[in-house]
Amino acid sequence: MAIIQHDGKFQMPQLAYSANDLAPVISGETFEYHYGKHLQAYVNNLNATLPGSGFEGKTLEEIVQKSSGGIFNNAGQVLNHTLYFQQFKAPSEGNAPTGIIEAAINSAFGSFDEFKAEFEAKGVSLFGSGWVWLSADKQGKLAITQNVNADNPVTAGLRPLLTFDVWEHAYYIDYRNARANHLKALWNIIDWNVVEKRLVEK
Repeated sequence: MAIIQHDGKFQMPQLAYSANDLAPVISGETFEYHYGKHLQAYVNNLNATLPGSGFEGKTLEEIVQKSSGGIFNNAGQVLNHTLYFQQFKAPSEGNAPTGIIEAAINSAFGSFDEFKAEFEAKGVSLFGSGWVWLSADKQGKLAITQNVNADNPVTAGLRPLLTFDVWEHAYYIDYRNARANHLKALWNIIDWNVVEKRLVEK
């Protein structure tokens, strides 16, 4: 995964879709605020703290694993949001995993429906702001984790595959306080090819 610096700075992640392509699951307005303002601010803040930090030239993963305080918060949020936004595609009803990732989910959770139910429950029950993740350990075993604020599975030595952002700014324009409805809708825009690639990449 190794998201690296270019000319001493991190860049906004490149996406395979435009601002309005995820509607109605994520509206263009939410995208413009979430990607265009929240994520841009994290990128700007991280770049501003890099000079003299000892983390110049490091990947985001390395910074997240070894930093603390403000550097960690901004690096974690850049990493989390990059993984989040790059896992999406245009909405498709009945969207579901196939191939290697489907087999891995079925093996770990029994079925895709059982996995979705547990994943949504973990997202709804996470108090305050944070993230719910599907991750793999070094043996490829899958697990669902909850991480608060800017934390993510990388800090525990896991490989993040899929994430739902449960900070209110991710859904409040479109869903108000109905976090559960937002989480349920997100399945329609997951690009499972991206998730599978994260699982099998070395």
